Amino acid sequence: MVKGVIDQVVKRNPGEPEFHQAVKEVLESVAPVLEKHPEYKEAKILDRLVEPERQIIFRVPWQDDKGEFRVNRGFRIEFNSAIGPYKGGLRFHPSVYIGIIKFLGFEQIFKNSLTTLPMGGGKGGSDFDPKGKSDSEVMRFCQSFMAELCKYIGPDTDVPAGDIGVGGREIGYMYGMYKKIRNEFTGVLTGKGLDWGGSLVRTEATGYGLIYFLLEMLKDLGKSIKGATVVSSGSGNVSIYAAQKCQELGAKVVAMSDSNGYIYDKDGIDLKAVKQLKEVERKRLKEYLKHKPNAKYEDGCNNIWSIKCDIALPNATQNEIDEKSAAKLVENGVWAVAEGANMPSTPEAIQFFLKNKVCFGPAKAANAGGVATSGLEMTQNSQRLSWTFEEVDAYLNRIMKSIYKQSKEAAEEYGQPGNLVVGANIAGFSKVARSMLAQGLV
Repeated sequence: MVKGVIDQVVKRNPGEPEFHQAVKEVLESVAPVLEKHPEYKEAKILDRLVEPERQIIFRVPWQDDKGEFRVNRGFRIEFNSAIGPYKGGLRFHPSVYIGIIKFLGFEQIFKNSLTTLPMGGGKGGSDFDPKGKSDSEVMRFCQSFMAELCKYIGPDTDVPAGDIGVGGREIGYMYGMYKKIRNEFTGVLTGKGLDWGGSLVRTEATGYGLIYFLLEMLKDLGKSIKGATVVSSGSGNVSIYAAQKCQELGAKVVAMSDSNGYIYDKDGIDLKAVKQLKEVERKRLKEYLKHKPNAKYEDGCNNIWSIKCDIALPNATQNEIDEKSAAKLVENGVWAVAEGANMPSTPEAIQFFLKNKVCFGPAKAANAGGVATSGLEMTQNSQRLSWTFEEVDAYLNRIMKSIYKQSKEAAEEYGQPGNLVVGANIAGFSKVARSMLAQGLV
């Protein structure tokens, strides 16, 4: 049955390899659940699960600073609402197309399920590239984007957030436009500014949550993060705040990257310098050498995984670690990998890690801290309250521990102890499947 559904997905969604990859991984993992629960087969849960409830594609016309008209394409995939309103980020990047958004939306279903919060799965974005654009150009694009998206979202319907290319600036412009059109001040977007409904810890959440999940992995491995050497790809919020938490706990982060290349600093990355470059000046990571002349920079990102480390944190983008990179990491003695980006390891790389007994934390479990804290922001908005940093951080820590526990126990229940990939897929799927079954054919 599973193979038939996968084949149907490939046939009905040609040219979307990322979506095919995500579906194949989840469906192959949950095959034993279907054997144990024949009612899921009868209700065609898998057939319904792989088909989005709604796919929205729209044009986004806007005007640049030279007065020229531009047109981009916008997307919102409302994938599954069985356990709550659609929830998932918006990605602005030239690589965005329908297949990327579907892969991300499909992953989001199970990630959100694992958080234990009432959130369904969705994702959206545009092939617009904010890099090199003025604030005025970004504002005009965001306003045009929201003029269409606002027809489909709402605090109890669909709550977008940020992703690659969408930070506080973009969220602010979109929220302002939504509020103007709808005349409502609601929690329709998360990742908002602290002065107008945002949550403390949201900026740090995915990175912090990744490390909280990693710590649970290391407990069972009998290892400590203190004194460990860490490589963290990327240099956005996930990588920066994962690195920050690692340093707080006594680890040494020696490498980070951006889309142009990577830096290696044997003395440990100076995060203050990275934050200045990426968060304030919006410059490329190559400029790090002006702050630390003894560091090394190399064009291209792939070789970052040739750096010797104990812990690898792929925090940049999908499929950044292939089997060759995984083999190099294993050869250099890596003993834990935790995914901060969405699907950053290829299926071949994951199998190589598992075969070589590397403790592996899959993205849909390990990087769920961002959406978990988005859910906490939604809760605060609903209550018209603002929690302290310590309160939100404590909630986040508890959620990440719960996600690890769910994943570990599901893997053990279905005869694959230690395989958190299978465990996370099964735990996330089971809650959604039960909910879909209970709600009938909708």
